[in-house]
Amino acid sequence: MAKLKLALYWAGACGGCDVAVLDINEKILDVANLADIVFWPIALDFKYHHVEAMKDKAIDVCLFNGAIRSSEQEHLAKLLRAKSKVLVSFGSCACFGGIPALANLTTRAEIMERVYVEAPSNDNPGKTLPQTKTQVAEGELTLPELFESVLTLAQVVPVEYFVPGCPPTVDLILKVVNALATNSLPPVGAVIASNKTLCDECERKKEEKKITKIYRTHEIIPKPDKCLLEQGLLCMGPATRGGCGTLCVKVNIPCRGCFGPPAGVLDQGAKLVSAVASIYQTNGDEDIARMVNEVADPAGTFYRFGLSDSMLKKKRLQRR
Repeated sequence: MAKLKLALYWAGACGGCDVAVLDINEKILDVANLADIVFWPIALDFKYHHVEAMKDKAIDVCLFNGAIRSSEQEHLAKLLRAKSKVLVSFGSCACFGGIPALANLTTRAEIMERVYVEAPSNDNPGKTLPQTKTQVAEGELTLPELFESVLTLAQVVPVEYFVPGCPPTVDLILKVVNALATNSLPPVGAVIASNKTLCDECERKKEEKKITKIYRTHEIIPKPDKCLLEQGLLCMGPATRGGCGTLCVKVNIPCRGCFGPPAGVLDQGAKLVSAVASIYQTNGDEDIARMVNEVADPAGTFYRFGLSDSMLKKKRLQRR
């Protein structure tokens, strides 16, 4: 049987998803037996023109990690879509926008100003900003255009499957490999993870207790057998898809939400706000105001991984 043609690409991300592929350790040999890697710029010496020269649908499966923030990333997303039979959103950034999508809380102009002008380490008296085209003696130099918003992969091109996680766990990666090896991929559009919430898989005891204070993780040492949310820690479990093995909560760390919303949940952040509001004991407006102040970073807490895929999507500019 002919080996599969596999591609992997890293767009707007930290590189952790590529490292996660290597974390399958000796199982990488099974991948090598199953597929020829025809494009993986972070690990092997491939160039864009190698992909451009391929026939359409020459790649059987492409694992695409990272969000889309620049014209270069958009070009590669469209190119790999054309060349791939199956395109997989691999990791939280590709699936939901991930950490890069928190940049949607500001504007491109504000980002440029902060990075190239205001940052204390800069020496830029002329306030020079990067340009997409610059003429020098040797010719024209080009840079990708930075988009106004961070997008998910599926907001740019059609995607067959979604593998969430920051990064995807070894078990999920091996599940994808096994599905490819046995030609048993789920229906198109499936999220390759659990259909339950993280709370459904969590072994901690839930007592349906009310809380009177929200704590940050450094402020208390939680009891290891009781629900973290009921101890006042903002755990994203009620609003997050399961399938990670509850890795964070097993070591007394609240879920951060990197597996995205479970089926049927339109907005992960709004879902958790609702869950917290339902258990917070208040006796009036003063307690409500205190609760709001106890959440140090609402956007970064409730939308840490999913801003691009939420109902909010980005900062709303004030109209005159």
